[in-house]
Amino acid sequence: MEKVFEKIKDSNTKRIAIMGGTFDPIHFGHLAAAENVRKLYGFDSIIFMPSGDPPHKIGISVSSAEDRYVMVQMATASNPYFKVSRMEIDRVGKTYTVDTIKELRVFWGDEAEIFFITGSDALLEIMTWKNPTELLSLCSLIAVARPGYKIEALKNKISELKKNYQSDIRIAKVASINISSTVIRNRVRSNLPIKYMVPECVESYIYKNNLYIDDKL
Repeated sequence: MEKVFEKIKDSNTKRIAIMGGTFDPIHFGHLAAAENVRKLYGFDSIIFMPSGDPPHKIGISVSSAEDRYVMVQMATASNPYFKVSRMEIDRVGKTYTVDTIKELRVFWGDEAEIFFITGSDALLEIMTWKNPTELLSLCSLIAVARPGYKIEALKNKISELKKNYQSDIRIAKVASINISSTVIRNRVRSNLPIKYMVPECVESYIYKNNLYIDDKL
């Protein structure tokens, strides 16, 4: 198991927050959301978990796992509360959240509180994930919602999941930063600036490695 997890296991920390995502690329919206969640729920750290071979991206061009991992590392380096894990990008085959949480649950034990941070849109589709009922039994979920989001639909979905599966799902309202990875990729491909949308180090990495130039989707 990675050093980042070994360190947590050896500490008194019992509440672990995992922020999963493709991060193609990671941007200020991701970073702001993670910091908001950390402060709101008092986590000692947020562990960023770049996906390896994301099953929901079939037919969509995705940058290499290593490129995405390096960008996440660079983007989070200045925040001492942010950690980065290679667990999913080192796993062979499709990477599913439930498999990751199962592995972490075995490692940390039943006494640990494991929280998985996800976007509100993703939570609305959670029953399409692999083994969703098992996932809901293994960890708590935090749905990040921006101001103006269709909050009632989200609350209704959470109520339904809590009633049917006794799941622990919480909403974290964060400041609105209207940035998306798709928009960033499109701007790079269209030779438009992405400055102030991503950390400067990520911007430099994208241009240096010609990422998204030949991306057709």
